[in-house]
Amino acid sequence: QVQLVESGGGLVQPGGSLRLSCAASGFTLDTYTIGWFRQAPGKEREGVSCISNDGNTYYSDSIKGRFTISGDYAKNTVYLQMNTLKPEDTAVYYCAAVKGRLLGRLCVLGESDYWGQGTQVTVSS
Repeated sequence: QVQLVESGGGLVQPGGSLRLSCAASGFTLDTYTIGWFRQAPGKEREGVSCISNDGNTYYSDSIKGRFTISGDYAKNTVYLQMNTLKPEDTAVYYCAAVKGRLLGRLCVLGESDYWGQGTQVTVSS
């Protein structure tokens, strides 16, 4: 069964950090481009960051310099390290995967083969 499972969300104070994990089962991530998306209430889904299997990355302007995406293909897992969190980072965060090296198709167009169920991130004092 093909699955993407996110974890690591929670409540954090402004300025704090969280690390999200996206674990894949039923397929191997090393032939896919993996991305993190978020959606806040009343807002459109936003492509936050993506990584292709050759190590190329994409970051949206809203999080550039604060978030870092990385992959541990031995663990079939992709991470999103989020630092200096702000209240406007509050959202449900999803991971997604598309086969091939397709950073733009995934992160900009949101076209994916698989989606996770999401994990809530709340930044509040």
